Amino acid sequence: MFTDETLDCVGIESLWRKSQQLTQESRGCQTKAVNRAEAEVQAVDTAVNGSQTEPQDQLTERLLAFLTRREAEPPGLDQFLARVEGMVIRELAKNAKSHAFDGFHVNWEDQSQLVSCLHCLKHPSAQDQGLHVTSVSWNCTGSVVACAYGRYVCVCVCVCVCVRDHPLLKVYRVCTGVDDGDWGTEASYVCTWNVDRRGLDPKQADLVIDVGTAVMAVSFHPARPSLIAGGLYSGDVVVWDTSKSQDPVVAQTGLSAESHREAVYQVAWVPLEKRGEFGVLSACSGGRVLLWTLDPDPGTLVLHAGYALITQQVPHSSSSTHTKARGSSHVGITSLALSPWDPDTFLVGSEGGLLLKCAFSSQTPAAVPPSQDQERDSSLVLKAPAVFSFQPRRSPIHAIHCSPFHRNLFVSVGTDGLAHLHSLLQASPLRSLRVSDAYVFDVSWSPSRPLVFAAATGQGVVQIFDLGGRSARPAATVEHGGGGEAATCLAFNATNTDLLAVGHVDGTLDIWRLSSDLTEQGPRETARLDQLADQVAE
Repeated sequence: MFTDETLDCVGIESLWRKSQQLTQESRGCQTKAVNRAEAEVQAVDTAVNGSQTEPQDQLTERLLAFLTRREAEPPGLDQFLARVEGMVIRELAKNAKSHAFDGFHVNWEDQSQLVSCLHCLKHPSAQDQGLHVTSVSWNCTGSVVACAYGRYVCVCVCVCVCVRDHPLLKVYRVCTGVDDGDWGTEASYVCTWNVDRRGLDPKQADLVIDVGTAVMAVSFHPARPSLIAGGLYSGDVVVWDTSKSQDPVVAQTGLSAESHREAVYQVAWVPLEKRGEFGVLSACSGGRVLLWTLDPDPGTLVLHAGYALITQQVPHSSSSTHTKARGSSHVGITSLALSPWDPDTFLVGSEGGLLLKCAFSSQTPAAVPPSQDQERDSSLVLKAPAVFSFQPRRSPIHAIHCSPFHRNLFVSVGTDGLAHLHSLLQASPLRSLRVSDAYVFDVSWSPSRPLVFAAATGQGVVQIFDLGGRSARPAATVEHGGGGEAATCLAFNATNTDLLAVGHVDGTLDIWRLSSDLTEQGPRETARLDQLADQVAE
């Protein structure tokens, strides 16, 4: 029933393995090639330096050996040293407390000339007419100088000098004031030179402005180098623009009831309330000080404020003699100066010797005589600016200048030949220095040396004083080569402080270069100026 049977082999392939082989994939990746570079660095060669001192014990041995060599010492040296030791120690102690040589520096270099003349500028037409340099001013860049031409009365002053009991008579030509002849209508000039220009011709000005009458004062604008304000003998105030060679007149006051009626002796630029704007301040011999502003419309100057100095309104009892003598007359103004420290303060000097401190903010009405009060425009209310009177003099005051280094110090000069150093806090001068035997016409502080000022004299020289020196004599003298012609005006260059311009009655304008001794500030110089200002007048 059951039998063996052999059957063929049957094989079944694996579907799972085959499916796994079908789903396998090959992948491969390779990074980018790395860039390689070789570089070499080499150090800078170095050097090793060394020093060696002798051991302390060797120095001690050598010193002891020197001291023990009795044979090298002069005989009696020990006795002498023992005898003077106490005296030397006392003197050294005194020197340690002394201030005699404070601020003194030894100058091992050769002494240079204190002043040297760079240029002697002339305008041939002005010299042919016999005109004098009446005013000089530098522009704000320090490269251009302007001078005004007018005329002064010149007289001879005789000075008798005794030398070894032999009197010598010296005659000086000096100026006494403005000539009141018919030259007031004579044509005049304002000339400018650029002293930095190559090929400067001293006889050919860069710009010549023709003016119909004598020009008594000029002043460059403190910020705009081409503007010049001028005061004329006719009473007009003019502003010129030197960049306009054809018609340089920018503005002019003209003839009106509000303008000056006498010669304008001083002009100055005054900062106004609006920052960056300036007005022109003018002063005349009629006692008026007027402040003008430039009108946007060209050709006019608008009166901004007016002040009148009347003798009866001058403060301080020292002016009582002038009040009795002149009543309520005007104070004839001959000089004016602005305070660089206080914009409300200005100083005025008169032909009668009055020296007054004034304020722009004064609200006191001026006591103008009725006859003149009716003539002027009622819209102009003149103020009495005088707030303090200094000790008056018996001669006219020609120039005043405030110190740029101390708020209370100023110097004044006049026909008495003296330079008076004043403080705004005291009526009497702190110090008076003899400048000349003739008149002194102008004075100016140095813009770089607190203790130095210069004065122009009627003897034709400019005296430069150093208040820090022990002697009252001038530190330097600038002599004009024209033979004693009076020096009428001067001006330091505030930018190039080594330049000094000096005008003379012979129509020449000299440009001098000052040495470093007169321009470089020394140690403790400002402190000395403070001590000088704190002194009490005798």
